[in-house]
Amino acid sequence: MSDSLLSIKDLTVDFHTPEGLVRAVNGISFDVPMGKTVGLVGESGSGKSVTSLAVMRLIPNPPGIISGGQIMFDGKDLTKISEAKMRQIRGNDIAMIFQEPMTSLNPVFKVGDQISESLIIHKGMNKKEAWERSVELLNQVGIPDPARSAHKYPHEMSGGQKQRVMIAIAIACEPKLLICDEPTTALDVTIQKQVLDLMFELQDRYEMGMLFITHDLGVIADIADDVVVMYRSNLVEQNTCKKIFTHATHPYTKGLLACRPALDKNPERLLTVSDFMDKEGNEIKIEEKKLTKVDKVFEFTEEKNPVLLEVNDLHVHFPIKGGIFGRVVDHFRAVNGVSFKLRKGMTLGLVGESGCGKTTLGRSILRLIEPTSGQVKYNGVDVTALDKDGLRNMRKKMQIIFQDPYSSLNPRMTIGQILLEPMNLHNIGANKSERIEKAKWLMEKVGLSGNQLSRYPHEFSGGQRQRICIARALAVNPEFIICDESVSALDVSVQAQVLNLLLDLQAEFGLTYIFISHDLSVVNFISDEVAVMNQGEFVELDPANDVYLNPKKEYTKKLLAAIPKGVPKELLAEQSQ
Repeated sequence: MSDSLLSIKDLTVDFHTPEGLVRAVNGISFDVPMGKTVGLVGESGSGKSVTSLAVMRLIPNPPGIISGGQIMFDGKDLTKISEAKMRQIRGNDIAMIFQEPMTSLNPVFKVGDQISESLIIHKGMNKKEAWERSVELLNQVGIPDPARSAHKYPHEMSGGQKQRVMIAIAIACEPKLLICDEPTTALDVTIQKQVLDLMFELQDRYEMGMLFITHDLGVIADIADDVVVMYRSNLVEQNTCKKIFTHATHPYTKGLLACRPALDKNPERLLTVSDFMDKEGNEIKIEEKKLTKVDKVFEFTEEKNPVLLEVNDLHVHFPIKGGIFGRVVDHFRAVNGVSFKLRKGMTLGLVGESGCGKTTLGRSILRLIEPTSGQVKYNGVDVTALDKDGLRNMRKKMQIIFQDPYSSLNPRMTIGQILLEPMNLHNIGANKSERIEKAKWLMEKVGLSGNQLSRYPHEFSGGQRQRICIARALAVNPEFIICDESVSALDVSVQAQVLNLLLDLQAEFGLTYIFISHDLSVVNFISDEVAVMNQGEFVELDPANDVYLNPKKEYTKKLLAAIPKGVPKELLAEQSQ
């Protein structure tokens, strides 16, 4: 293509491992035109991030190697040029925004210095000029009080602000090509929208080509001109964004499009990639009834669904210390007078932006954080008044699934030890062999093999580790589970599998959930009622359909407006005419 800024031809990337050669990218070809956005889509392990690292020549060697193909950029084959020349291109002509800004920013340097670095290296500016330009860039990316913020360290900024700093570093030298590797995955929908709007404003200003990597086709619909779909190291489909969404041909692409929950209507269970293709990659003919979406109805009876959890005027305050003696000068009100009732066998969705207090509320209900005041009653028992022994007994009934499965599983313990630990603590099972049998049964129940108990957490994928966390929560036969952002970091297809699993377990065991998330479409799918939280308070609490179809508060409307439409720009333009 004559207008191609980046042209990848038959790219192959291999990794040498103790088990042999692993092909991470298998002979893929696509182009990124000047001033256009190409979406690179696929699940974890598909090879999309390795492709971007190959373009940047950041594949670690050993063990990785670009073993075939060309990466043509600005008339040069990046696979053939020297490392010295590549350093001149990297950061100057090609820039990259990584997924996790906290691990990409240096914690010991001020953000102004980190932006200045590339300006000094590539643009020959002196320190004063680079610092002034850094402040200008922080202003461009919407950081409040940029002159003061330039002196901050990364830990002093929110997640959204850190991502904006990463964007400022990336655009500092006005690159021709910007590679974005999952830059909004962990952000709230409102922050995600702000970041995406900012990136495309900057793209127009600097006429950059953009390669945007994500597993979320909802985001791709909002931003991409063309789409490339990868599956198990192979490129399986590429086309314009409009044609991908209206006439997808590969079953994997169809599965990715179908597994995302819709806001207006929901299926009884989400479709997954496995509904469209088997393990060998052969297409499965999907039944028409599976594609049908139904309205959610909030129904309960006093007999079948009595009130299980009652929270009354709950407050959680954290002291703010100041002065040379560290006296308490004020309190941060993380949870500020929250009250609600949750019925047995039902799900309360808890949504809000980061910092709204939703995780603190969940943990204070279980007394993992002690409430400042208020009352939590579980099945008529005042949880806030229980002593240590009473609270331990209550924990058999009340469990939590944390956001990050890897950090909540002990890496030195086998999966069998992890599942047996709560059973040993609460005397569940007559003996060790009975507990082992239950651990195997739990693994099977969450869709894993009972023969995997001797393996360690690092030997499982992210979705599998989340299933293990669910199995651990079920090990003590609970009645009530708090799911704290338990699917936020998962690929959309794996997310759909885990959400279906939670609904299946709820139906089988009569479980009651509080489901905490910043993803409103996911909350709408799984919840009976939805509470919208802002600055420590509930601003809205209603049946899920009412919240999404007829929001009462401006804050709720703002959250809903920020959700990616999941419809390509061309189709939206056609629909509005």
